[in-house]
Amino acid sequence: MADPVRQDVIERAHTVVVKVGTNVLADPAGRLDAGRIRALADQLHRVRTAGRRVVLVTSGAIGAGVGKLGLGKRPTDLAQLQACAAVGQSALMQLYQESFAPHGVHTAQILLTAGDFDSRARYLNARNTVRTLFEYGALPIINENDTVSVAEIKFGDNDHLAAMVSNLLRAPLLVLLTNVDGLYSADPRTDPAAELVATVPHIDHAVTDMAGASKSDLGTGGMRSKLKAARVATDAGVAVVMANGSLDGILDRVFAAEPVGTLFLPHRDDIPAWKRWVGYTARPVGTLTIDAGAVRAVVELGKSLLPVGVVGVGGEFRKGDVVSVCDAAGREVARGLTNYAAADALRLRGKAGAPYAELIHRDNLVVTAPG
Repeated sequence: MADPVRQDVIERAHTVVVKVGTNVLADPAGRLDAGRIRALADQLHRVRTAGRRVVLVTSGAIGAGVGKLGLGKRPTDLAQLQACAAVGQSALMQLYQESFAPHGVHTAQILLTAGDFDSRARYLNARNTVRTLFEYGALPIINENDTVSVAEIKFGDNDHLAAMVSNLLRAPLLVLLTNVDGLYSADPRTDPAAELVATVPHIDHAVTDMAGASKSDLGTGGMRSKLKAARVATDAGVAVVMANGSLDGILDRVFAAEPVGTLFLPHRDDIPAWKRWVGYTARPVGTLTIDAGAVRAVVELGKSLLPVGVVGVGGEFRKGDVVSVCDAAGREVARGLTNYAAADALRLRGKAGAPYAELIHRDNLVVTAPG
């Protein structure tokens, strides 16, 4: 039976990002399961034929490489991980291509790093490419470029990548398919009283405390990772459904608005594409610490950030870089595009008066503090 709240979310979802985890695609030995991939393709095709634009963010390249190379477990050495990704990515895409071919759907591989989202030009390039693929009727399949990614340019996991892609496309809905039924009130493996949480209006500390620190054997993302990604998406106006991708017909049930998995409601209305990039996509390269008066002006009154309210400057940044704006306790309250380089910001901090222009104009400032 359809849930009215979910029905409204689904009806608004003209563009959908679906992320599928390694454990959904692979068997316990780490080998790709062709049957699971075909079933996923069949469901995604039905979502598309309902008139929705779909992007698939897929994990599984490293897990597939582990299986094809006959390794007993996922390696920890970076070079070995990247080698597994190189072997596994081609096998993964071949299976997707074969699975979508009966539906007459062309698949398009896009491999990204976090650096592609930090650069405004590359960010827009990626967005334009995906939009053009939509026009051609192709299915964009996105993965992190694991063969070249190092710590400095990694997303951390594909849950976060999927949230970034949702922001890139201003998609109203992100579906995270994992190997658990959703968010539980406690760890169901250790607490028999744990209950599935059907709807989360806002991701706060009480919600994050429900997540354990577990990670899957083949993948990198545990529940904390998924909640972090869901927080990024919902803060930018994206609804998120987390559901068990191992269940038969799970996507059909999600898009029938059945009460499956956990629905995370968007924390705010849709925000402009520019502010999505500034506030929730580009990684900050420095920090500005501000006093209580400036926190109130920025967060509550929607004002620009003036030099008089700045008490500290951290990092090396240039004019036009994205920086994190923090309160005296170090909690981020906003992100924005700075009008000054770090050295100039340091020189101007605490100064008042007309000669000193705002450090960050309110049009380039996004409040990220919990509401």
